[in-house]
Amino acid sequence: MPPIAYPLQLSFKIIAIAPQISVTDAAGRLLLYVKQKAFRLKEKVTVFADEAQTRPLYSIAADRIIDFAAQYDITTAAGGQLGAVKRRGVRSIWRAHYDVLRSGTAVLTVREENPWIKVGDHFLGRLPLIGIFSGYVFNPAYLVSRPDDTVVLRVQKRPALWEGRYEVTKQAELPSGEEELALLGVLMMLLLERTRG
Repeated sequence: MPPIAYPLQLSFKIIAIAPQISVTDAAGRLLLYVKQKAFRLKEKVTVFADEAQTRPLYSIAADRIIDFAAQYDITTAAGGQLGAVKRRGVRSIWRAHYDVLRSGTAVLTVREENPWIKVGDHFLGRLPLIGIFSGYVFNPAYLVSRPDDTVVLRVQKRPALWEGRYEVTKQAELPSGEEELALLGVLMMLLLERTRG
């Protein structure tokens, strides 16, 4: 992955059968593109370098069908193992909580900053007419931190009506391989949290 200029912008196409995410850097360069296949029992996502989906970079695949505490293995297009993202089961019911693993050891944690925002968004989003504005009012944030609780990335949802927008800001330095793994972990977490509401 080339050097990354923060902040990053993540855009979800909301009005689409299959969720799509594009990741651009501060210079407007497309870094990553994901078009998730719809109606799959076992989650598998391919991450591309382009919107035409001609240059696959990574693959993220669930280790089981029911994803309550599933692990999502991250591999390069050439088949090399980068790491994994694992949802923390019961802990993730109230507050999103994921571990980013390398060689089976947690090197990073992604957790929701304030779970009450998701609760408010869920209930307001279900109200007729008013619900379409919930994306402007409730904007959850997620923190990516090391095992010593040093926050390295912050992911903040931005107000938007017709698409989901997130901004990723760097809070501390990350080694290149760890940064790549952190961004892929954030992508997978957002895809999963989007389906949870």
